[in-house]
Amino acid sequence: MNDSRPFRFDLRIIAALIEPGSKVLDLGCGEGILLHLLRETKGVKGTGIDQDEGNVTRCIEKGLSVLQGDINREVLDYPDKAFDYVILSQTLQQVYEPDVLLKSILRVGKQAIVSFPSFSQWRIRLQLLLKGRAPVSKELPYQWYDTPNIRVMTLKDFRKFSRDVGFHIVRETAVKTRREDTEGKTVSFLPDLFATYGIFLISDRREKPGDWSQRSEE
Repeated sequence: MNDSRPFRFDLRIIAALIEPGSKVLDLGCGEGILLHLLRETKGVKGTGIDQDEGNVTRCIEKGLSVLQGDINREVLDYPDKAFDYVILSQTLQQVYEPDVLLKSILRVGKQAIVSFPSFSQWRIRLQLLLKGRAPVSKELPYQWYDTPNIRVMTLKDFRKFSRDVGFHIVRETAVKTRREDTEGKTVSFLPDLFATYGIFLISDRREKPGDWSQRSEE
């Protein structure tokens, strides 16, 4: 099944981090848009896990290898370093124990890519200041009472979290784009204020990151 729709900007940024021919596990893969992009542009050997039966069906229709299940449990079944990359795209804010999951991810993957909407973007700050209510945005489009997100975070939060938990941020890219936009840009000036999403390439602190030793300046 061919999908001719343009790919989201943030997914293209993630795809650029991945070496051709890699083995990839996408947790919370949704309808398989990222896996499809990686298969078409990078020739990866991709596997996905998603809890939604409809999403899994749509992935299978695209010829993707996807399992239905809880990402926190299913990831435990894989052996150490079974994948070159494990991806957690816009899912971290819905995870109950992110430290436990990320440790599992870095056990089964040589590196991981984590992306999430930033709660410190200036429009979010302004809404909270002027309205005094839980902000709603294109990136966080839910009311406080019906959101699937159980936490919000900022880029600074994730950096501190990485130090506390003990993994290494190999590369960081801040982007300004909306939830489903195919266009956007990377943010190098005051990313904590202007970026709508953060994308982090991480590794176990004990691993040698090699060529990925510097944060992106894009």
